[in-house]
Amino acid sequence: MKSRIIEQLGQAELILPNLVAGALRANERAKLRMSVLQAAVQHAHDPHSAPPDLAPECGSAGIDAIATRGLIAGARDNGGGVIEAPGLAKLNEALLADVATMIKAVGAGDTAAGISAEQRFKAIAAAALDLGTERMTEGGIAKLTAIGETDSLHRLVMDLHKALNRMTAQCAEESVAGALTYGLHPEDKPLVTAFMRGLERTRGLKFDHPGLDTTAVRGETRLMIQNDIGTTDAHVLVVSVEDLSVTVTHSDVHAPRAKFFVELFDRFKVGWSRLHQTSAEGLAEGEAFYLVTGRYQAETEDAMCAFLEAVGAVLVFLIDWNKARKALRKLIGNGDAIQVLDWAARHEVGHRAFLELGGEELIASAVRRAAPARLGFGEELADLLGREATLKFVKTALRLSTEALRQGRSARSVREMLEVDLVRRIERNDSALLTIVVRQLGLARDVATRIASAIGDGHVRQMEAARYADRARRIEEKADAIAVDARQAVARTEAAPTIAALIDAAENAIDELEQAAFLVSLLPVETEPSLLAPLAELSAAAISGTEAAVRGLEAAASLAEGEGGSAENEDALQATARLGDLEHAADASERAVARLVLRGGASREGGLVALELARALERSSDRLSLIGHVLHTHVMGELSK
Repeated sequence: MKSRIIEQLGQAELILPNLVAGALRANERAKLRMSVLQAAVQHAHDPHSAPPDLAPECGSAGIDAIATRGLIAGARDNGGGVIEAPGLAKLNEALLADVATMIKAVGAGDTAAGISAEQRFKAIAAAALDLGTERMTEGGIAKLTAIGETDSLHRLVMDLHKALNRMTAQCAEESVAGALTYGLHPEDKPLVTAFMRGLERTRGLKFDHPGLDTTAVRGETRLMIQNDIGTTDAHVLVVSVEDLSVTVTHSDVHAPRAKFFVELFDRFKVGWSRLHQTSAEGLAEGEAFYLVTGRYQAETEDAMCAFLEAVGAVLVFLIDWNKARKALRKLIGNGDAIQVLDWAARHEVGHRAFLELGGEELIASAVRRAAPARLGFGEELADLLGREATLKFVKTALRLSTEALRQGRSARSVREMLEVDLVRRIERNDSALLTIVVRQLGLARDVATRIASAIGDGHVRQMEAARYADRARRIEEKADAIAVDARQAVARTEAAPTIAALIDAAENAIDELEQAAFLVSLLPVETEPSLLAPLAELSAAAISGTEAAVRGLEAAASLAEGEGGSAENEDALQATARLGDLEHAADASERAVARLVLRGGASREGGLVALELARALERSSDRLSLIGHVLHTHVMGELSK
């Protein structure tokens, strides 16, 4: 009544903020009612599915949740594109009333805009609605709810909402921490300040992109904070605060982004509504509209302010989110792209700088320059680096992009840093492959140690030798599988040729040691101690050879990761020299066995087995010595470039 009196007195500017506040509430109700219409169409086509629970949204908007659920659950497809639902006529009347409230507020501030909106409103309603019935065509529902190319009630509501936001700014009484506000109570200002504190902390990460304008209005019972986020019409955030309860309503045209937004608040106990796909067969001509509502019940005002700050801080990460997701999924797949964007938001790195500096092309150009021959047609970055290393590289690209734009540096500087980072990661991949060879040699040492144990103390432990031979066979099978995987990794990443040679040499050493373990199991118990002594020397040489090779490879791996220096270089070269010495010693021991056997210094059975055993152990030392030669080439050639 007071509003009517003031209006009759010609003082519309006094009631305009109140009209705007009421229109913003009507906007919230209108969007929810359109979401209900879409849900009704979907349920009519799939009546066996459970209707969506819109109780949180209804509670926030002041709409009867029970009646809403009954309308959706009772929706039926009558054929011919006609939907029937209980309460449909009442919902449509309320929807039109909400839009009329919005038009009245807009017209109070801008007569021409109000007249234009009224004309659109009448045309849309006439084409879509047959008031007073519980039936609607799917085309009529689409005419109300779609946000595609043609005009619709939903499009009108979004245009009215933008006009209301402009009017809020125009009639604002003051700016609170950067938010334009009207009618705030003293207790409202700390809440708006908390929201803006989070917003301002991350606002710079949008760089030159428009958006993030904030308005705040005090309604009859609650504070309402609105943010336009970016430039997408349907992408709006409304935060309502009443007592210690905060309700966040987020509208979006992209379901993955809405889900992403919700998951950023996992450290707060927020009750979120379910995110439902609201597009249906009858709505194909328009885009889907998603609405998600979260309610946070704070225990203290400090906790409420902390939540409001968190809400403000994440909004910048929604701007161009879908564009960033599409750019990243070309490099790492959709799931990993969302994971990287989640990391970028939680660490307040952002993705806008990455997009401004070229997006996926920024990384592609770095790969072309740093590893021109490493990736073939159709291959992905993960094929070169592995998944985890690739994700780290992409995160580095986002971080370097943000740092560069903040510091005024060019895209070229970022590409150069990414090239250096990529080369380092490729070298680390070579280091990982060297670690596989170390694993192979660990298995070789296991076999050699058991051979030495079976012929130690001057006599043959035949029962142990049989068990050791069986274990050696299983180890050799395991080592073969490791070698196969390693060769595939070498081929996939086009690693240094010396690494492939090291894998082959280690596998051959294990093969010889497995054969030696089998021969030990054939040695007679009464084998002469004079034969066992040089055989023990050969097995000891094999153990020492595996240990020397491991030390050399570990030093080379440190050099590959850029963590080593002259000491590691020296360790690697000393290991290669040690392997050469052991190979010479093994030759001498093998000849000692041959001399005893061929001169008749051993039984015929024991001598024959001992001679074959000595040859197998000597060949294993040859393979280990080859590792030394290849390692020397690797250190002096590949790592000294």
